Amino acid sequence: MKRPTVIIRACADYDSQRIRAIVRDGLDTLDLRPHGRTLVKPNVVASGQHFPHAHTRPEFLEGVLRALRDRARDDLEELALGERCGITVPTRFAFRGAGIYEMADRIGDVKLYHFEETSQVEVPLYHAGRLRGSLYTPEPVARADFFVNCPKFKAHPWTTVTFSMKNYIGIQDDRHRLIDHDHRLNEKVADLQYIVQPQFIAIDAITAGEGRMLTPIPFDMGLVIMGDNQVAFDAVCCHIIGLDPLSVDHIRMAYERGFGPVELDAIDVVGDVTLAAAQKKAEGFRVGLIRVEEYFQGSSIKAVSGPPPGDDHGDPHGYCWGGCPGALEEAIEILRLYDASTDDKMPPLHIVFGKYEGELHVEPGEKVIFIGDCAEYHGPVGDDVVHIESRYVDRSRLDPLEAEHQDIFAKMATTGLRLRALKKDDHMVLDGCPVSVAEQVLALVHLSGAKNPYLDLKDAVPFTHAYFSTRTRNAIRRILGHSYNKPGATPRGDARPAQNLPPEGHPAPLEHR
Repeated sequence: MKRPTVIIRACADYDSQRIRAIVRDGLDTLDLRPHGRTLVKPNVVASGQHFPHAHTRPEFLEGVLRALRDRARDDLEELALGERCGITVPTRFAFRGAGIYEMADRIGDVKLYHFEETSQVEVPLYHAGRLRGSLYTPEPVARADFFVNCPKFKAHPWTTVTFSMKNYIGIQDDRHRLIDHDHRLNEKVADLQYIVQPQFIAIDAITAGEGRMLTPIPFDMGLVIMGDNQVAFDAVCCHIIGLDPLSVDHIRMAYERGFGPVELDAIDVVGDVTLAAAQKKAEGFRVGLIRVEEYFQGSSIKAVSGPPPGDDHGDPHGYCWGGCPGALEEAIEILRLYDASTDDKMPPLHIVFGKYEGELHVEPGEKVIFIGDCAEYHGPVGDDVVHIESRYVDRSRLDPLEAEHQDIFAKMATTGLRLRALKKDDHMVLDGCPVSVAEQVLALVHLSGAKNPYLDLKDAVPFTHAYFSTRTRNAIRRILGHSYNKPGATPRGDARPAQNLPPEGHPAPLEHR
């Protein structure tokens, strides 16, 4: 393996020409020239006035795209940008809020891909310890000749941090993204590394995001960090914030599988900012791993969590870091952005995750919600004794081809109907694995009377327009039979890493088709 390089450069603000020069220098240092189908994958999980620090900024992407064109070989076939934003939200809506369309127009001749609207390609997996026999990814990712990862430097409530490797959660559409997005999320992120490895990485660390990932607290870091190996890159980013990279499970797994080093003496760290100076800039940066019991202390919500199923594969203390509890933390922060009186409106509420064997001290009139398929409880709720059985289905039995799209308007209707039952009952169950951020937002809206973000007047019309635009395009694709490429399709060029190549003549795995 080529010795990886990570470049740390100072950049005080979002000057696209300054970023262009920095990235062009980085490409030159790494001796990289874009060619063929060149695809840039940003992080646009959320955007708009309420989420200004959740996404890779358009000025940053403009600088990157212009630099890529500056350095491109003569055989550049396509310069493109593609993403799947947060589930239930159309990528078209997220692109609009992030200024992606205006940015692409300024540059000219940049193809935009909305990954939930493209054909999905099956990529077989052969490595030991994989969660399933194959993964599905959008055609532009599978066919990219030169892949560029442009994440946002952020904390994450499910995986501690979201740097380069974690940005891969957006190279799947909703149906495939949610499978294994539970207590095995870090394993899923590690498996996604077998789909494609980026030739170039550039992270937006000018204004980083601490504490959370959808609603991060802005943290001025003033850095552009670049590299050519994801594990080494994420390891250096961890060191910048004083974090042991091997404490982040998906980084550790990729390291153990040979994707790259985490040891600083095995990585060339260069640039006009030393690692020590970068660490000084990042002093006090907070990551996002906080259990719900602690997160909601002092609020009207009393959240408790027991272990998820098969916790031998998850956290040793029995906690589903990759699923429903973290989604609840993001949900309450979203509501607080849209309605400053959310906490005042929230009634006393008990929320239970996983197999909980403790006591629930429920006062008369207080409600209890058991969230997630794995929620399990046997004991008193008020004057009654309730028996909540687990509905969890082992992930190995799930077929990605049968996974359903997450429709936000359907969720609004079904969640509202289910929560009306709480008017006469003191407890209910919200099924799902995981129960998404969107569904938990809707549940808290219904219970508290807080403003519904999906009905915000400034966003309702463009959101609905983007929703129907995406639905129409996907309906046409299904009619034409373009939803999936043929199973076992092989990515172009060097997209599939050597450690995932099957033996000569070995067929594609079929166990989950």
